[in-house]
Amino acid sequence: MKDRVTHDIGATGLHPEWCDMDWKRARQRVKNLRQRIYRATQNGQWNKVRSLTKLMLRSHSNLLVSVRRVTQENRGKKTAGIDGQVALTSAQRAQLVREMADHTLWKAQPARRIYIPKARGKLRPLGIPTIKNRVAQAVVKNALEPSWEARFEANSYGFRPGRSCHDAIEHCHSRLRTGKNCPNDRWILDADIHSAYDHISHDFILTRLGAIPGRELVKQWLKAGYVEAEVFNPTTSGTAQGSVISPLLANIALDGMETLLDHYPKVKEYTIHSKGRTWTRRVKTKKYGFARYGDDFLVSAATREDIEAIKPILEEWLSIRGLTLSEEKTSIVPIEQGANFLGFHIRHFGGRCFTIPQKDKVFRFLKEVRAWLKTHQTVKPEAVISHLNPILRGWTNYYKHSASKRVFSYVDDQVWKALWAWALRRHPNKGKRWVATKYFLSDSTGWTFKATVKDRSRRSKVITLHKLRSVPIERHVKVKGTTSPDDPRLGQYWHDRRTRYGKSHWVRGSKLYRVAVNQNWRCPACAQHLFNGEDLHTHHTVPLEAGGRDDEENLVHLHAACHRQVHGRRGSQRQRA
Repeated sequence: MKDRVTHDIGATGLHPEWCDMDWKRARQRVKNLRQRIYRATQNGQWNKVRSLTKLMLRSHSNLLVSVRRVTQENRGKKTAGIDGQVALTSAQRAQLVREMADHTLWKAQPARRIYIPKARGKLRPLGIPTIKNRVAQAVVKNALEPSWEARFEANSYGFRPGRSCHDAIEHCHSRLRTGKNCPNDRWILDADIHSAYDHISHDFILTRLGAIPGRELVKQWLKAGYVEAEVFNPTTSGTAQGSVISPLLANIALDGMETLLDHYPKVKEYTIHSKGRTWTRRVKTKKYGFARYGDDFLVSAATREDIEAIKPILEEWLSIRGLTLSEEKTSIVPIEQGANFLGFHIRHFGGRCFTIPQKDKVFRFLKEVRAWLKTHQTVKPEAVISHLNPILRGWTNYYKHSASKRVFSYVDDQVWKALWAWALRRHPNKGKRWVATKYFLSDSTGWTFKATVKDRSRRSKVITLHKLRSVPIERHVKVKGTTSPDDPRLGQYWHDRRTRYGKSHWVRGSKLYRVAVNQNWRCPACAQHLFNGEDLHTHHTVPLEAGGRDDEENLVHLHAACHRQVHGRRGSQRQRA
């Protein structure tokens, strides 16, 4: 099997500096290999899949992309494993690439156990592998994921490329809404798997993977154990949350649940009258609606009896994988009572289906905002806005696809009250009119928290706090069927889909929106779509200190990692000069 690329597979010798890496070429090579694996799987060419998987595991471009993902793009890049190593500088990343070229992948090290808070005061255990193990897992994930993407079910949405929580919620809404051609499901099984990541059967995962390249590596990571309080603990089941490859392994283990439900269809009878004759037509339809995001899933049906009948079947199916349903979090509820799923509450009001933000999530969000303001009483107003605006925008963007207008107005009012109390505490000897004039301005939407700052050109300008009620509600378009970004036939579909998402990121017609249109919604540094999941920065082509301006012609949107590389390359060129 030839990979048609010279000096890439198994490349050795001198490595360029991190800021000199050609990310366009590296990402395109990885993309091409992923698409070839996907297409070969669809065609049932299993020998070709095996050969291409080997090529991906040996690909130097895959190694570069994996190091970038682990050390720059992942949010856990600053968290070290038991080796205590991180790679946060360009020199460290380049050194990591050189070390990984000679690294013995078969010697997996145990993960470091840490805990993060979760709902109801509980703690979620995470296993943080060493940095080399994380890079190796990213390499293996790129090799295995395309083949499984060609086999995964349509209504599995969690931790898969091109899919999101909103796709799962939109599917639930389309199944539970009322209408002439709707299934009219009235009952929901709101299910949660008990500690899924801790109890998945190792033998089941390895059996499902089959005899593929990289299988022994996966086995090493599953059996590597973890270190807590300097004590080694072996692992006989489960896959550590926090590792790069765990979400893929969990999806592999849970794949097939929708197929199981499809084995129990519903037969609808239609009486047809035509030309003096009458006959009955029987049509098979899906009895159960289904949506899964990771280890959380919903099953819906027309009657409670249907839900009660399928529950033991699902429990038996899960037991083969070493899993059980959580009695505390699993319930059967009517649609009039509603169910919580992925931070949303799905329920019928007055005979219509509505998806609204979950009440607990709203109160928890406001609690965090109030707590931050109480512990930052002396910071400047501009610091408050710079801290709260990204949080408010992110929260708004998550819920703007549901019936959230009333909730947005409520959150705006509560945030205003918290800021008003914050401002009064700062000036106990001043009157309320003086405080209002100093910290707020009045417009058509009411009182808005403000601050006066100087821009990069040293000119004064007024910045304001983001208002949730100003964001329009937009219907989310669900991803089609089993489509995947790895399908080479659907390049234009995914470009248009990501562009549609990007058009709601900036105000239509604004300067930043026009900059994105001018560059065709692509990052010029890596040639990938701007909205591929990475953070975005706006770059000045001619730096301000060199006389550049904030004009549209001098701006370009870059991914955060690409932006750092551009500035690193400039610094490297100055040093060489």
